[in-house]
Amino acid sequence: MYEHFFQCPYCWEEISFLLDSSVYDQTYVEDCEVCCNPIEITARFENQELTIFEVRELGQ
Repeated sequence: MYEHFFQCPYCWEEISFLLDSSVYDQTYVEDCEVCCNPIEITARFENQELTIFEVRELGQ
């Protein structure tokens, strides 16, 4: 598992997310642990190294 820290696009608080580094492309929808707004998280790993990490607001 790989822990990645990022800022919530709604409240700008730093939060963390656990990613499976053995999976190439990943997309998740999770609620921010601070403000509870939905966030779409996209990650890509190559050779178990994080190469792309994006977060996007989904609206309420």
